[in-house]
Amino acid sequence: MEFYPSIERATVQEIKIFQEEKLKDLLIYLQNKSPFYQNLFETHQINISEIQTLEDLQKIPATTKNDIQQNNDDFFCVPMSEIVDYSTTSGTLGDPVTFGLSDQDLERIAYNEAISLSCAGIQKGDVVQMITTVDKRFIAGLAYLLGLRKIGAGVIRMGPGIPELQWDSIFRFKPKYLITVPSFLLKMIDFAEKNNLDFKNSSVKAAVCIGESIKNQDFSDNILAQKIKEKWDIQLYSTYASTEMSTAFTECEFQNGGHHHPELLITEILDDNGNPVAEGESGELTITTLGVEAVPLLRFKTGDLVKAHYEPCQCGRNTMRLGPVVGRKQQMIKYKGTTLYPPAMTDILNDFNGISCYQIVIQSSEIGLDEIIIKLSTETENDIFINEVRDHFRAKLRVSPKIEIIDFDVLSKVVFNPNSRKPITFVDLR
Repeated sequence: MEFYPSIERATVQEIKIFQEEKLKDLLIYLQNKSPFYQNLFETHQINISEIQTLEDLQKIPATTKNDIQQNNDDFFCVPMSEIVDYSTTSGTLGDPVTFGLSDQDLERIAYNEAISLSCAGIQKGDVVQMITTVDKRFIAGLAYLLGLRKIGAGVIRMGPGIPELQWDSIFRFKPKYLITVPSFLLKMIDFAEKNNLDFKNSSVKAAVCIGESIKNQDFSDNILAQKIKEKWDIQLYSTYASTEMSTAFTECEFQNGGHHHPELLITEILDDNGNPVAEGESGELTITTLGVEAVPLLRFKTGDLVKAHYEPCQCGRNTMRLGPVVGRKQQMIKYKGTTLYPPAMTDILNDFNGISCYQIVIQSSEIGLDEIIIKLSTETENDIFINEVRDHFRAKLRVSPKIEIIDFDVLSKVVFNPNSRKPITFVDLR
């Protein structure tokens, strides 16, 4: 297959040697072109010729989101006249950061998405409906479009929202794949059921799911995925990416985690002290981009806590695979001695059929402790239902949040804000 790079079938040792050569090239490039890394190397007296192996990366301080926010311009390695696309991060953890892409960077992103979406089985001639925005400086939508074009697939650029239009497009153009936030599939199913649409016999066979997790840590379907598949028998593929990485981890047909592309990214999984975690443990994904021209990053801490899986995959790839995100480091909640992350709470809320919309709000109490408030809209507004939700939280997570019932029309406008790329189901006011 054209979009199945041979390096992904190489031995683990061959992949390591290949990446170490790429790393040396990157360090020379940063030394020559990047004001931020020139300063970092000088300040910490780093001689790049001494960085020979992947293990030697430990000698270099990590780069954080804060570094980029405070020194955004210093990360650019090409003159602004060579920037052909401007993107910004979604700003989930603070102010959005600007990333410029050169023509070569757009080519790299197209290649990344072509090999990533090929993992999920998309081929030349397949029709794909994109239920994601290409505008608002959003790199992902553009990346999918470029990758699908490279594969030779047909693209229906629908953008997010409006189930009626999505179904109209599906019945008209007969896409085989959708690219979407998975929770939106429940809205589409709901609309189809209420309007007697024969959605179970539509052309759609699979969805590439973005922005929300559909898997548990053992790769079984989480509650959101189960609810979709109970109603609609389609394949769901996880994919994980970020603006900073310009690279995606997408599942293959065996669905045991998103495959790493070693020609595009060096990965480290680090503990709180910046040391590599033991195999099988979760830690913060830290990435070094390869082949990025405009804004390359060295040891960038993503803020996402993940677990890596190293055993070879049945698909023949020997690359590392990433499990679902455990949580974001900055979104960790300490609640009466219990440590938890938003995904654990969204799983519980997705389990309730009676909840039509929800938002988790974390704030500090007067004495500086974390407080959890669950805002939700429900058709069954009574004390029994509220207690049932609270009991579920106690049983699963050993926490008892405050629950506020809010009218659907009010809450849905906040959660599905037209200015946001994803549903705003978590708000941190600490």
